[in-house]
Amino acid sequence: MTELYYIEDDPDIAAAVKGYLEQMGFKVTICATIAQARQTLEARVPAVVLLDWNMPDGRGDSLCQWIRRHWKALPVIFLTVRGESADIVSGFACGADDHVVKPFELEVLHARIQAILRRAGDVAERYLSCDKIWIDVERHTVSCHSEEVALSQAEYRLLLYLMQNKGKTVTRGQILEQVWDVKGNYVNDNTLTVTMKRLRDKLHQPTCLKTVRSVGYRMEETI
Repeated sequence: MTELYYIEDDPDIAAAVKGYLEQMGFKVTICATIAQARQTLEARVPAVVLLDWNMPDGRGDSLCQWIRRHWKALPVIFLTVRGESADIVSGFACGADDHVVKPFELEVLHARIQAILRRAGDVAERYLSCDKIWIDVERHTVSCHSEEVALSQAEYRLLLYLMQNKGKTVTRGQILEQVWDVKGNYVNDNTLTVTMKRLRDKLHQPTCLKTVRSVGYRMEETI
């Protein structure tokens, strides 16, 4: 199911759009404020964002700029009131992919969303996260609390494997096999211990990276 976030403070409009898009097969999350939208995005990246221009705690272009700093490929569609041409220009300037003018037909909005998704693909698969740690799989970059973190290849592969198995306990043997021993080369078990320590230090000792005593490790959300 394709996940979509709709940032809209009008409950009637939000309910109508949510009901229609869910009939079309989307999973829709409504955010009534920019602050709520940021918190929701930091927890999980959707396939596409619908963004109203005027929000009770700020303007949509500021949120769009914030999104672009964190997730460059995440599609954003602005919803603007007819006649707000300056808002449309500003929306595209901050990185929006498209805009739809209110009032709009739900079928038209659905068609625009589908067109954006065909061009962008499944963006949600590109970004992996746990708490405040993010991996951009395509760019091979890692950020922690919005700051990019430089990792060695081994540290990156270790974090990626744990993220890909988030919520599952993976054994030390599985990690050694999948991260280092893919070509059948022997790797000392101490290599994992040292790499894990360095990774934790660089990520400021995250509580979401847990040690399962005598078994292995697990990444799981804690906030």
